[in-house]
Amino acid sequence: MVESKNGRWSQTGRVLAVAGLLALSGAAPATEQSQQRQQGRDANQAAKQQARSGKVDCRAENQKSNAECRQDKRDTKQEGRQEKRDTKY
Repeated sequence: MVESKNGRWSQTGRVLAVAGLLALSGAAPATEQSQQRQQGRDANQAAKQQARSGKVDCRAENQKSNAECRQDKRDTKQEGRQEKRDTKY
């Protein structure tokens, strides 16, 4: 009777070990995906900040009209969005 009890414990241990390995194997892609999302957010935020400062510089230097400065800002933000898309995939 003691042998069968030990057999059950070893079988239970194997099942738990396999379940643990399966759980850990699923965590790696989730972590990678979360890192990609974070990199995408960082790229997007950096583009927004760059667009803001670019527009302020443009208006301060008065080299272009406000509409042209606004278009430059839009283009910069669009480039950031594209960089975010490229990062995610």
